[in-house]
Amino acid sequence: MLDAVVVGAGLSGLVAARRLRAAGQTVRVLEAADTAGGRMRRRRLDCGVTVDLGGQWGGDTHTRFEALVNALDLERFRSFYDGEGLFRWRGEARQARLGADFDDTLLFFEPGDLPLSAGERAEARAVEQRFRQLVEQVDPDEPWRSPDAVALDTITASAWLQGLGASAAAQLPLQWLGRVGGSGGFELHQVSMLHLAWTQAVAPQREAPEGWLLRGGAGQVAERLAADLGPDLHTGCPVVAIAQDDGGAEVTTDDGHRHRCRSVVVAMPPNQRQRLRFDPPLPPDQIALHQRWPMGAMVKVLAVYERAFWRDDGGNGLTLGERAWLELTADSSPPEAEPGVLAGFIAADRALAFGTMNPAEQRACLLAELESLWGPRAGRPIELIWHDWGSEPWTGGAFTAFPLPGTWTTLGDAWRRPHGRVVWAGTEVARRWPGYFEGAIRAGEAAAEAVLVRQGRSMRR
Repeated sequence: MLDAVVVGAGLSGLVAARRLRAAGQTVRVLEAADTAGGRMRRRRLDCGVTVDLGGQWGGDTHTRFEALVNALDLERFRSFYDGEGLFRWRGEARQARLGADFDDTLLFFEPGDLPLSAGERAEARAVEQRFRQLVEQVDPDEPWRSPDAVALDTITASAWLQGLGASAAAQLPLQWLGRVGGSGGFELHQVSMLHLAWTQAVAPQREAPEGWLLRGGAGQVAERLAADLGPDLHTGCPVVAIAQDDGGAEVTTDDGHRHRCRSVVVAMPPNQRQRLRFDPPLPPDQIALHQRWPMGAMVKVLAVYERAFWRDDGGNGLTLGERAWLELTADSSPPEAEPGVLAGFIAADRALAFGTMNPAEQRACLLAELESLWGPRAGRPIELIWHDWGSEPWTGGAFTAFPLPGTWTTLGDAWRRPHGRVVWAGTEVARRWPGYFEGAIRAGEAAAEAVLVRQGRSMRR
């Protein structure tokens, strides 16, 4: 009998397995996809450049991710934010400086540089201040116990803004946080104000979560962890059922194979757990939680050039504001600026609309938008690729999942609660930095520790 079976070989599941093996446990990892890594994946392009199709950044307070990168002896470098970015508003793209303190900016930019009236800037700052006050009162570990939790959980973030009479400019920073600010690829009408505030309490943009990159791509972290598992990693093995009794647990894959173990770590997004049959069944609140915690919608775009030409012109590749498709672009080039790589994101409702077009239409839209931002050279990349994470059968979206309004205060107690011998991992159950690599690592480590505690072998003694 194995000590543990880990279901899911994304970063969180790989970390859980690594921690358990370090404690002397016998572990088997079962992954439904043909490759490990989950939302941590890279690709070598025809032009020879390696890019991350999934997550790519580490942050200044991502201590566990930094420790793992150091243990694997990988090279980090700072993200490039020198020079000016572009802010587009009402059809005008304006160059703007980045501010030193996020709390004093409007979406990273110096407010006075933006094409907004003094009244719009003042209103936006006032709305952000109201929002920060909510963030400060949220309980990061148990948001459903925060002051006024029920009221905040039953009003959508968009309705909260409408109640303030917020203008389009004042709404933009919070809309950006929902779509691409690490929260999960959602529109503000899809989540409660409690959840939006919680995302910034536990994964705040003010702590620079996009502070550094890895030479060769972040996807190599998952590749190395998977390689270390050797024959203990089984890919192409979707799990269909988990049964447990007093003697242990049995994990069944779709080919009928049964894996007997003492504990199970399920490292899957909440909505994907609905694929599994549990015996005994999950309690009703956990079933409801999985039904009401969908994945965000996200398309990642990567445009590769001979050189990061925007740097030569005093730009830093960062664009934000009002656009048709790209919610954000950011410089993902190496320090030497060759090749030049712009990473972009199409998020939430726009990602769903983008997915209805054919590839030729998608490419034309992206090239036109890049050229409108950074000039004719941006419309002539060496290579242009995009990856729709909503098309991935074993994840169904990115960066992370989000609870529907009312979920935290009615089902919050079920969020991380084990089910007998089953414990949960995945970035969605992290108390700190959910939606980031850091959250995935912390959740994987916590799940492994829960298994060890249950078996009387805790590494924290």
